[in-house]
Amino acid sequence: MKRSEFTQILTELLKPSAIKDFAPNGLQVEGSNVVNKVVTGVTASQALIDEAISLGADTILVHHGYFWKGEQQTITGMKKRRIASLLAHDINLFGYHLPLDIHPELGNNAQLANLLDMEVEGGLESGPNSVAVRGRLQTPIMADEFAQKIAKLLKREPLVCAPRAKKIETIAWCTGGGQGYIDLAAEQGIDAYLTGEASEQTIHSAREQNIDFFAAGHHATERYGIKALGEYLGRQYGLDVTFVDIDNPV
Repeated sequence: MKRSEFTQILTELLKPSAIKDFAPNGLQVEGSNVVNKVVTGVTASQALIDEAISLGADTILVHHGYFWKGEQQTITGMKKRRIASLLAHDINLFGYHLPLDIHPELGNNAQLANLLDMEVEGGLESGPNSVAVRGRLQTPIMADEFAQKIAKLLKREPLVCAPRAKKIETIAWCTGGGQGYIDLAAEQGIDAYLTGEASEQTIHSAREQNIDFFAAGHHATERYGIKALGEYLGRQYGLDVTFVDIDNPV
């Protein structure tokens, strides 16, 4: 299909204009006018670009793209090498950050919920397009059991702080770097909070507000939305889509 058609499909599906973000969502680097072979991945690293080149892809679709607010604006060093690789091989780069996090079916939060048997009940924040969500475990379990489940399914040992010593029933979560939402979850009386990363103050928040906390890895919690998005595009539009997981311990 034409690149313009591919762009329109993603715009209608993910609705990027509905939420303010830290980077442009959509086409970030223009390449081929035709989209046939797509590589999806979490981050548009050099390793992902190199793999896309080896696979003969004309398009890369990621969750973490380029041109973040506050970053150096000049195209030098690492950024220059990445963009030069894309341009030299006429590869499109599409990035969707928060719109992919919050999509109710294909998004990172929704896909993590499916994986860990968590039921979504609504947004943790008031108003539409909450980045964090709240719900409950389909089967209440103790924190150590939940940690074992996370480790098995995400293939990553989570950082755990579990002061409650009770089964987890209600839970809130935000994939990636969403540790700042723990206080909002605690204010709402939720039993546990799950995200990708932790900050020094996060553990104090968990202990002092009596809320179980799990940090399961930024990359590990955000593999599933971009993978689901690619699989959807392959099914619906007959595109050749390959998910490439470039491992990251963070």
